[in-house]
Amino acid sequence: MHGRAAALGAGTILNALATETGSAFGIDVETRATVELASDADDVDGEIAEDAEADTALIERCVELAVERWGDGEGGTVRTDSDVPLAAGLKSSSAAANATVLATCDALGATVAGAHAEDTNPDLTRLEACRLGVRAARETGVAVTGAFDDATASMLGGVTVTDNTGDELLDRRSIEWDVLVWTPPERAYSADADLDRCRNVASMAELVADLALEGRYAEAMSVNGLAFSAALGFSPDPAVEAMPHVSGVSLSGTGPSVVAVADPADPETDLDRVWDIWDDRDGSLRSTTTRNDGARIIAE
Repeated sequence: MHGRAAALGAGTILNALATETGSAFGIDVETRATVELASDADDVDGEIAEDAEADTALIERCVELAVERWGDGEGGTVRTDSDVPLAAGLKSSSAAANATVLATCDALGATVAGAHAEDTNPDLTRLEACRLGVRAARETGVAVTGAFDDATASMLGGVTVTDNTGDELLDRRSIEWDVLVWTPPERAYSADADLDRCRNVASMAELVADLALEGRYAEAMSVNGLAFSAALGFSPDPAVEAMPHVSGVSLSGTGPSVVAVADPADPETDLDRVWDIWDDRDGSLRSTTTRNDGARIIAE
């Protein structure tokens, strides 16, 4: 019983830690999961290719929950490999959870609408599978809010706006942006974020939510970036440096990555200029694009 799937990384438009309303957008980086199941296996063992010492509780719990719902007590192994750096604010946990749930469904023979090339008679939707990964994130303490905003962007692609209190998808639209990501050497974990400081910027988060629901995503993310950089203790300097040259720029998630976006149809934007500016900083740069197709089963 073998399954393989991939899910997207994502960037932030609105951090959900202040009000539990959040928004994110899928980008063209992926985490892949391979799941092997057997009816005579008693438990689930996980492995993360990029870090042998990394905590595998999330991906193991994703397999367990998927088997509880669609399987018959199978155990086995799950292994993830990723283009998404861990603990960098680019939704690595959401991507790992989504890919693992889909790969487990694939191993169990459950057809997921929108994730299979052929899904004329699906057993479940990608949104259902996404909610299972969010449940696993809450149960394992990986995400304070469950990160339904990040998870939906990773699973569905495009821009999503969500109410994380009830795992409700408020809006989802396609977007076409060029994307530049700066990731400094340090790492930040969502579970370690200072919730009280984040809640102090709730009025700004409400403004960002209004902008996002109006479709003013680039403006929304720039306001979010300034507010949450201050709340989470990150310098706003990279975002301020980029602002004259981009459509929008924000601290992504709880950091430390900063993501800038540009509408390819806007001649006033210049991500190459931002690359030159950010290239003087320690860390890594990645040039990519948005994705609107979302997570998928990998046919073999």
